[in-house]
Amino acid sequence: MKHSMNGMATGNGQKNAAKKAAVYTMLAAAAAMAVTGCGGSSAGSETSGTTAGTTAGTEASSDELMFVLGGTGPLTGATANYGNAVKYGEQLAVEEINAAGGINGYQIKWLFEDDENDAEKVVNAYNALSDQGMQILVGATTAGPTLAITANTEDDHVFQMVPSSTAADVTKPENVFRMTLSGPVQGEKAAAYIADHQMAQKVGVIYDSSDTYSADIYTHFAKQAEASGLEVVDVEAYTNESKTDFKAQLTKLKDAGAELVFMPIYYTEASLILQQAKELNYAPQFFGGSGMDGILDIPNFDKSVAEDLILITSFAADPEDAEAMEFVNTYKEKFDVAPLQFSADAYDSVYVVKAAAEKAGLTPDMDPQEMCDKLMQAMTEITYSGLTGKDVTFTADGESHKDLTAVVIKDGEYNIMK
Repeated sequence: MKHSMNGMATGNGQKNAAKKAAVYTMLAAAAAMAVTGCGGSSAGSETSGTTAGTTAGTEASSDELMFVLGGTGPLTGATANYGNAVKYGEQLAVEEINAAGGINGYQIKWLFEDDENDAEKVVNAYNALSDQGMQILVGATTAGPTLAITANTEDDHVFQMVPSSTAADVTKPENVFRMTLSGPVQGEKAAAYIADHQMAQKVGVIYDSSDTYSADIYTHFAKQAEASGLEVVDVEAYTNESKTDFKAQLTKLKDAGAELVFMPIYYTEASLILQQAKELNYAPQFFGGSGMDGILDIPNFDKSVAEDLILITSFAADPEDAEAMEFVNTYKEKFDVAPLQFSADAYDSVYVVKAAAEKAGLTPDMDPQEMCDKLMQAMTEITYSGLTGKDVTFTADGESHKDLTAVVIKDGEYNIMK
């Protein structure tokens, strides 16, 4: 794919084609050691649910200097769609970068651990990565584990690039940067979008009060909705202990006259809400955040109940965007599944680390703490254009600055709203 750093393109169409061909040639030659599927293994040491010791399509001698990148995410459990999307996005980026010559002429050794979306198990995953020589972390994936693991990276002064977690406090440590937009920013942008496009006057909300991602977005959505002149007629909450039957909340929203229901929640609960709304003959405009991405991939899900659902995202496959379509097609061919926003966030995260490492002049023989200092400075000096945004910049507070896209589901497919 083509990426732009500091306003300069790093490749062209011919280079892209050559790079893609090189990736597949290397993969074919290294099939026995390539990472495969959910919870796959490599020719390195094997751990249940772990991609351990993979060098992503390259075979290095034991004394060869390599950058060591690690990542974590839920490869099993209810949020496995997100973890596998991040894993696949990272893997594809690492393979491309290695095939194109690596970072500053050095290859990447890439490691990935299953954290099961658990704030305690992610610490075990982090320790496992550290034991294998990880120098830079690209993770975690979801809010709870990411917040938990930042305490470790801060103490160890290891550079952490977060692909997808939106929790506001993730970037409080100075060593942590984020590819996706924070929950507060997503909430504000969602409310502004609804108001600017005059989608509804009376708005309702249903959110998970026990979840950091959901609560962060809702809080800032509510503030921006008031500032934008939207009338929030009803707010309904649920918790992790009560997230299967939403008919009581939906009935209250319906009775309040909510024309649009904003749902800053994950796709599993959203799929149940949409089905139960249909059963109640309640058909407002449903509007979701980034956690909604993946709803069409739920096994046996009736996609018709998601018709006209709108969600905001930083990545959608625009048929007119050659780079995006190349990524989608390569991803589908390799992993036999369509990429999510999380895939693109993770893919871009690895390329951003590459851009910052090259700006900083990193070499693998530096210790992780020296790398961290140099990367922290370089991140504020690069401009990156990739799948999830054009001319993306980063500030010293660890936040990325870019636009969001709105997509609507039509006939079981995502369509960009122009």
